[in-house]
Amino acid sequence: MIDSAFERLADSLLDALEDGIADHVDMERQGGVLTVEGEDGTWIVNKHAPTRQVWLSSPRSGARHYAFDAGSGLWQDTRGGGDLLATLSAELGVPLAWRPE
Repeated sequence: MIDSAFERLADSLLDALEDGIADHVDMERQGGVLTVEGEDGTWIVNKHAPTRQVWLSSPRSGARHYAFDAGSGLWQDTRGGGDLLATLSAELGVPLAWRPE
């Protein structure tokens, strides 16, 4: 994946997360970093351009790295732990949806 494609996909993902989460919990986005304050602590989702991954820091599941899988259209855990939206939806109790543009 070229850098511009990653940036477009990652920004689209962060936009969708911001839209899906904003009405349910406190959150803030600064550039490529989304910070979510929940009952259990703080979640941080950020894009990491050098590896073309989206990184999650979660008080529930710890630190995880997600890479976009073009076949499934999902951001998959690089260690086989599922996809980012499913993880965040379960941990935050918020339904989240995103499709690549």
